Amino acid sequence: MKILVTGGAGFIGSHIVDAYIKEGHEVVVIDNLSNGKNENLNSKAIFYKMDIRDEKISEIFKKYKFDLVNHHAAHINLRKSIENPALDTSVNVMGLLNVLKNSTDNNVKKFIYVSTAGVYSIENDIPTKEEGKLDPKSPYGINKLVGEHYVKIFSELYGIDYTIFRYSNVYGPRQDPQGEAGVVSIFINNLKSDKVSIIFGKGSQTRDYVSVFDIVNANILAITKGSKKIINLSTKKETSVNEIYEIIQKVFEISIKANHIDPKPGDLERNSLDNSLAKEILSWEAKINLLEGIKLMKTG
Repeated sequence: MKILVTGGAGFIGSHIVDAYIKEGHEVVVIDNLSNGKNENLNSKAIFYKMDIRDEKISEIFKKYKFDLVNHHAAHINLRKSIENPALDTSVNVMGLLNVLKNSTDNNVKKFIYVSTAGVYSIENDIPTKEEGKLDPKSPYGINKLVGEHYVKIFSELYGIDYTIFRYSNVYGPRQDPQGEAGVVSIFINNLKSDKVSIIFGKGSQTRDYVSVFDIVNANILAITKGSKKIINLSTKKETSVNEIYEIIQKVFEISIKANHIDPKPGDLERNSLDNSLAKEILSWEAKINLLEGIKLMKTG
């Protein structure tokens, strides 16, 4: 199968590229390296350094005639999406539309689109199901939700199949503590650099941390499953910031007391996604627990 992975030099995308190649697929990567890194690229992938908004993408689609497009390229910095919503919209909406249009113009069979838990309302029950209320509170969340609608309408208009994934908090090897601001990689980087970590508030706020390797497995299953579905990918387990910091200190055998400061305005106290639909539709579940996942970051 011929597969295009946009953002295939990034944290999550590069792991998916590795897995697709291991499965025997021919993989092309488009990445402008704004977040991705050369060292993440699989040597067996065909790489184009290109922005997803570039009109010349059409030449790549015409050349390879992809069966599947996995769209991971995005402007992913939530804080910067608030500072510059026009840029976030340009990349996450107009960039998506460029890739989508070329997919339908060139008879791509299936489109995998990555959304976010940030599309949900804070009023939903925890863990949150896919049918929960949608009320994003950032330009990033708004644009990801707009993207979901575009994928669905392109399917209705042009017949392209799709699976939409809403990820919880993904962590793992290759996560950039500077660019993507994942708290796991930030804590690890601080400990290894002998720096004091900052924890907002009491550290009791919870998140749902899922290993990138479990995410990869879902993206493999979605090649043939999950037709026209929106699916949460998560562990369905809540872990507090204090708990994850303790686990990381234990695994890396480094102990540095964190500095607690005033909570961030609007910071969610609890967050977790229900993954029942992923089990039902994809026969998928998260298999790597947090301790094992942190150990993989130490060795990987």
